[in-house]
Amino acid sequence: MNQVHYLSLCEVGQRIQSQEASSVEVTQQLLDRIERLDPTLNSYLHVMKESALQQAAQADEEIARGQFRGPLHGVPIALKDLIWTKDTPTTHGMTIHKDHYPPEDSTVVNRFREAGAVILGKLIQTESAFADHHPDVTHPTNPWGNSLWTGVSSSGSGVATAAGLCFGAIGTDTGGSIRFPSNANGLTGIKPTWGRVTRHGAFELAASLDHIGPIARSVADAAAMLQAIAGHDEKDPTSSTLPVPDYLALMTKGLKKCRIGLDSQWAFEGVDSETKQALKEAINTLTELGAEIVDISMPDTDEAARDWSGLCAVETAVAHEQTFPAQRDQYGPGLAGLLDLGHSLSAMEYQKLLLRRAALRGHINALFEQVDLIFAPANSFAGLTWETMERFGTDEELFRGVLRFTSAFDSSGHPTVTLPCGQTPNGAPIGFQLVAAHFDETRAIQGGWAYQQVTKWHKRHPEL
Repeated sequence: MNQVHYLSLCEVGQRIQSQEASSVEVTQQLLDRIERLDPTLNSYLHVMKESALQQAAQADEEIARGQFRGPLHGVPIALKDLIWTKDTPTTHGMTIHKDHYPPEDSTVVNRFREAGAVILGKLIQTESAFADHHPDVTHPTNPWGNSLWTGVSSSGSGVATAAGLCFGAIGTDTGGSIRFPSNANGLTGIKPTWGRVTRHGAFELAASLDHIGPIARSVADAAAMLQAIAGHDEKDPTSSTLPVPDYLALMTKGLKKCRIGLDSQWAFEGVDSETKQALKEAINTLTELGAEIVDISMPDTDEAARDWSGLCAVETAVAHEQTFPAQRDQYGPGLAGLLDLGHSLSAMEYQKLLLRRAALRGHINALFEQVDLIFAPANSFAGLTWETMERFGTDEELFRGVLRFTSAFDSSGHPTVTLPCGQTPNGAPIGFQLVAAHFDETRAIQGGWAYQQVTKWHKRHPEL
């Protein structure tokens, strides 16, 4: 158990639940590892040491009595800073909320507690879950390389999971913020269908674009986490009332006769050579597993990326109306610029965005009459650095290349699974997405599980 930190979530759960290891032992090892490594990695905002050990002890007692709560029972995980946790700092990456201690747990936290998970702490994120960390906040360090971008906004979630400082973490995705950290840190992330996971007790960036989901080290681990938090919540009327499938039980179906849509021009145009090679190898592997690759024609996701900025800006302006522009001096320049855009758009301009968004959703829905999954890159560029991403707001090619494969599926609300599929010569991870029809996370999980049975990218870990 000396190397417990890089076990899969499901494996460490089995060891704890079989009493081969204790939850207290595992939790203490991770707390020690956080204390040793996180001063450099900077992924945690707040470590909940005392309560985590109490939860671990309770899990051990319940397991000893034969009271099993499921695959997360006794397993240490962590939460993005915007997830409300009672009487625990929850700042949304903002100095305005530095003294915010929520009066209640979010529904996601309650569901993790019901599943018996051990919550290690709260993870650093960008300001209001947008593109930049607040100027007063030190961003997390990518464990694969100090200069490498961590992905945003769930930066701490990606770093902590990749570095073995938790067995999985919650992220949120409004324009790509589960998929960017998963891709940048060599992880597996699930962005569920919008409405599959309740948003009650989570700070908003843009309400109709925000998705809550897991970041983990394998499809099985992420599926176990999604299982715990998915489902209707009376406190969130936008949450779906559809039944939640048993993801783990259905996961192993495989890819035989699965139709995967590929728009080759869309998927490879403007993509760097290292990413393109890794993507082609992933497609070959999916084919060898029995999938049928079907030619499709994707809608204009470059336009969708441009439209996403306006849609996000207006909804973010609504979320911040109590503090912006009244407390503008406490906002970083990136978030303030987004809010200015939201305040500047006319009703006519916004309505046009809404109409194009509805058309985009319809076009993508229609594709699932032809295919079961859509293959997509996770990013156009491998090995992005912090220095390069400083140009994100001003470099149109960079902006389009980063968002063209992610933001459209936030606007449309479709679920995606992000998987590692390669590395650059300097070790930077490369990933891809499997996109499914609304509320068909199961199909994407099945595809991802099959892929990870014959590949080892998800089993590679950074050397720290």
